[in-house]
Amino acid sequence: MNITHIGLLAGALTSTAAIPQLIKSYRRRHMEDISAWQLVLVYAGLILWLVYGVILHDRPLVIANSFTLLCYTLLIVMKIAYGRGDTRVGGDYRAINTGVKEES
Repeated sequence: MNITHIGLLAGALTSTAAIPQLIKSYRRRHMEDISAWQLVLVYAGLILWLVYGVILHDRPLVIANSFTLLCYTLLIVMKIAYGRGDTRVGGDYRAINTGVKEES
C-alpha cells in the first residue's frame, strides 16, 4: 500500500461520513438540529482543501473533497428547503405537526 492508497482510503472514510446525515435529513424532511454555521464552515474548508488539492495535483484530495462538497451542497439545499416548512419552535415535533402530544 503506497501513500496514494492511504490518501484514497482516508478520503473515502471522511467523505462517506456525510451520507448518514443526508439520508436522515432526507427521510425526516427537517434539519432544525443541524447548524447552518457548521454547514457553511465545513463547506468553506472543503473548498479550500479542493483548491489545495488541485494546486498540488493530488488526486485523493481532489476526489475526496469533490464528493464531500457534493454531499454538503445537498445538505445546504435541504437546510434551506426544509427550513421553510419546519414549524418547530422548541417543543415536541409530533405534537406540533400531528396534534399528538407525548405523555410526560
